[in-house]
Amino acid sequence: MLLAELVAHPRLGLTVLHGDDAALERSVRWVYTTDLIDPSRYLSGGELVISGLVWRNAPEDSERFVAAVAGAGAAALAAGAAVFGEVPADVVEACRRHDLPLLSVPEPTSFSDVTELVVGALAAARGDRLALSLSRQRELLTAVAGGLGLDEVAGRITASTGRACHVLSATGRVVAGGPLPPEVLDGVVTTFLTAARLPAVSGRGPGAYSVFSVGPASEQRMTSWFVAAGGTHAEWDTETADGVGGLVAIAALDRARRGEGLRVAREIADEAIGLIADGAADRPETAVRLRQAGLDPDEPLVVAVAGFVEADRDRPDLREAARAVLVDAASHASRDGDPPVVGVRDGVAVAVLPGDTASVVPALRRLAPALGTLRLTVGVSVPYGAAALSGAMQEARHARDLARTREGTLPVVTGAELTSHVALLAAVPDDMRRAFAARTLAPVLEHDERTGASLRETLEAFLECSGSWSRVATRLHLHVNTVRYRIGRVEELTGRDLGRFADRVDVFLALRSLG
Repeated sequence: MLLAELVAHPRLGLTVLHGDDAALERSVRWVYTTDLIDPSRYLSGGELVISGLVWRNAPEDSERFVAAVAGAGAAALAAGAAVFGEVPADVVEACRRHDLPLLSVPEPTSFSDVTELVVGALAAARGDRLALSLSRQRELLTAVAGGLGLDEVAGRITASTGRACHVLSATGRVVAGGPLPPEVLDGVVTTFLTAARLPAVSGRGPGAYSVFSVGPASEQRMTSWFVAAGGTHAEWDTETADGVGGLVAIAALDRARRGEGLRVAREIADEAIGLIADGAADRPETAVRLRQAGLDPDEPLVVAVAGFVEADRDRPDLREAARAVLVDAASHASRDGDPPVVGVRDGVAVAVLPGDTASVVPALRRLAPALGTLRLTVGVSVPYGAAALSGAMQEARHARDLARTREGTLPVVTGAELTSHVALLAAVPDDMRRAFAARTLAPVLEHDERTGASLRETLEAFLECSGSWSRVATRLHLHVNTVRYRIGRVEELTGRDLGRFADRVDVFLALRSLG
């Protein structure tokens, strides 16, 4: 309701004491009646404040009261004339100083009459907006039922609201609405994954985006979708808010529909992954299953393995979350919209992807802010032909084993990193690595603990400097004779001759096995 409409109502008899035609175009959001000297804590902006001026004991009180009301963003002040016979001049002057529209309420007009009129008008307007919103949503749902795709829905709402609208997954995959600049994409994903409450705003000024969750609030965000719409949602008009809300609702329906399709495709994916895990990657039936799943077995393929470390302690919910995360990330590499080939095998999620996985690893790493105390570890093989996928799966598992030894909430290791001693160590069980390290270096570690002689530090520097006494001495700020003495003690304690290549390799691998 506008102030001008209120002033024009003949039954109220209101008089404008301050405020031009432009000021009377202000909208009234609600009514608040008060005689507190400072009611600002109870105002949120846009109210018509009605007061009998009982708070006024002296002219200077007017400045305090009006400053509080104007500072809280009230639309106007309606002052009763009953107490003083008219609105005091100091109240009028204070309203002029703070540019707060001022209306005089005559004695015969009760405050309840003003309140009833405003609340009634606001309720009617709210009902009209609700009816219009429902009508728009029905139109959109009818269009969707008739075959309108989610991308077209996002386009329509973008055009009607003037706000760029995008539907995205938690890994930053664009489901509808076109691509976003990388820095904007990373910003909205991080906001979605980390905001304490949604909707939330990512960025500032013209580059701001409002982020809305798609689906139930109880769902893990790392496996969900969201809508990003240009601008700050608190500043939108009702039409824009309704349009974006409609997109959120339709995106939720579309996601549920796609989920049914993924459940159908999962059976085929599980069969293909089972054959590969059982060493049957080179058999004809495996190629058939890969084709049925949308992959070309004649092209290079990659295997990715992902799992939460906590899932190894019997957490079925996390194993399923790892599968959902890998489905989302693998969708970045899928072609022609085919569902990704992802299943669960031996407690971890396994995906078979086209050979170009450049977009998959960055997509996975975007999830890191959502993990909190959880750790998701991922291994990715290098590309192989279909007949070698069983070996690729083993390579991916070794890469994940190496990822588990690294720091961070979401370490990812690719097969390209398994080209040196790390591949060997990753393939050896943890207990065997620890036993080998203890058998080789325990005397050195015990000596250091007992005497503080820093033999291990000197040994590591000796191996990194390829056995150069002078370089070790320079690095550790020691005399060369001190270095020679310490390495001699290492040889005595370990029974190894560090002048022999084989013994150096043993000691080097033992040090790396310590972590």
